[in-house]
Amino acid sequence: MQKNWYIVYTKAKCEKKVANLLTKRKIENFCPLNRKMVTIYRKSRIQHEPLFNSYVFVYVTEEEVSFLKKIDYIVNVVYWKGKPAVISGDEIDAIREFTSNYINIQLQRTKVDYYNSEVVMDEPSYIIDGNLVMVRNRSFKVNLPSMGFTLLADVEMEKDRSLETSFSGKGQLRLQS
Repeated sequence: MQKNWYIVYTKAKCEKKVANLLTKRKIENFCPLNRKMVTIYRKSRIQHEPLFNSYVFVYVTEEEVSFLKKIDYIVNVVYWKGKPAVISGDEIDAIREFTSNYINIQLQRTKVDYYNSEVVMDEPSYIIDGNLVMVRNRSFKVNLPSMGFTLLADVEMEKDRSLETSFSGKGQLRLQS
């Protein structure tokens, strides 16, 4: 039987617990974590929290889906038109890559397009099964059409070293390259 990626709906704030329980039962799963920069009392640190509230992705066959409901903290499987919603491997790979490369990711709801589910990642010169375009020169996005989400991340731009300025001894401004 063929395995597919499915979404399980968990109790609130139990995504990491469910991922650990599934791993202990040797069920392949993926709980994408968003790394957020948090500043408390002038100290910055990175905090890991689930990207999708109450969602964990599971890689099982369709027969095994019914057994997932028996695991603690799992409420149900996400359904689409009376069947468990299947998420493409391309979307899972895009989520994995996006969460590993960017921090402070934001989610936006979009229209669910389950039948035309081409993953589109936006960024110049970077393609994963789709078109990539940079948005406002500082933001990158990934469209996940079968889930109805868009992932957005702002990127810190490095200073352009070719346009650094300095003053010469006579007070003249010159560009360094």
